Amino acid sequence: MLGNSPATHDVEDETRTRTSAGVSFAARLAFENVGHIVGSTTILNGISLVAEPGEILCLLGPSGSGKTTMLRIAAGIERQTHGRLLLNGREIAGPHEFVPPEKRGVGLMFQDFALFPHMTILDNVRFGLSALSGPAAKREALAGLKRVGLDHAAMSYPHTLSGGEQQRVALARALSPRPSVLLMDEPFSGLDSRLKDVVRTDTLQILRESHATAIIVTHDAEEAMRLGDRIALIRDGQLVQSGTAAELYGKPANLFAAGFFSELNIIDGEVRGGRVVTPLGPVAESPCPDGTPMTVALRLTGLRLNESENGVFGRIVSRRFLGGVDLMTVAVEGVELPLRSRMRAGLVAETQRDVVVSVDPQDVIVFEKTPEDR
Repeated sequence: MLGNSPATHDVEDETRTRTSAGVSFAARLAFENVGHIVGSTTILNGISLVAEPGEILCLLGPSGSGKTTMLRIAAGIERQTHGRLLLNGREIAGPHEFVPPEKRGVGLMFQDFALFPHMTILDNVRFGLSALSGPAAKREALAGLKRVGLDHAAMSYPHTLSGGEQQRVALARALSPRPSVLLMDEPFSGLDSRLKDVVRTDTLQILRESHATAIIVTHDAEEAMRLGDRIALIRDGQLVQSGTAAELYGKPANLFAAGFFSELNIIDGEVRGGRVVTPLGPVAESPCPDGTPMTVALRLTGLRLNESENGVFGRIVSRRFLGGVDLMTVAVEGVELPLRSRMRAGLVAETQRDVVVSVDPQDVIVFEKTPEDR
């Protein structure tokens, strides 16, 4: 990160006057069965996904899953091995057409901001406006800086700004040409946790005002839920699941998806009489035949201690105070590994070791075991 300015500058600058962002003509960007192979390595494997006009779509997944490669293909920096990319129904990358990056109307905001250290902030924003005359480009660049509350720093250099301010300069530069689609590669990863909320909120407001379609790459599930109208979960170059935050959290497609949005206790279960039975007792209903082995994913907030008389006995192995909550590990007979519980701090006395363990059905997700799991 460039610059040594105090992080407090970002919070103070939030009080500065911003103008509304200039309106872009939002576009529909569609990936159709897009695959990408480098050497013998498959980076993307037949991904089909659509970002609708004006939508904020978050690409979520672990490092190396192919998220950034999707952005680079959308921007025209890389060319996919197979499949097509369509912008408002027109092929811009595929077997019959390849539109160069500068003619796509797609903006790309890099993870490290990529500001030119020898240029003023104004010139950094003006750099992407080469199609305009000098005076027009300057006016548009100043307007872009005013949208993000940094017009007062127009003649400063990047190293004099804090990380959050640099992030907003990069956003102003990306939005000034009025792209129909804006691509953002982990734009908040360089900010400390205290500033992320402020800068994300401001960025989200600017994106809403600009009406541009935005695709944001992140590996942080909470960030994706805060920013995205929809989320596409990617793993090993494949689309695992897409939908709203509520859909992915409430009805994950598999155990990987469930674990990406919540910390989980994983225990074995079996269907008996239409219910999934575990060492903690029955935890959910199931239409599967009796005897079907099940994997039970239990969110930490769903493991309750001393809240029901109908639970099983357990013993607290360890506990950590985390501010508003206590994180406890509990040994339960019949469960190989200790289970973890997050409960409001103070609900279980510090001196208590023996507890009654019960389950909140709302925090239980069950999956039928696959042959590979058995």
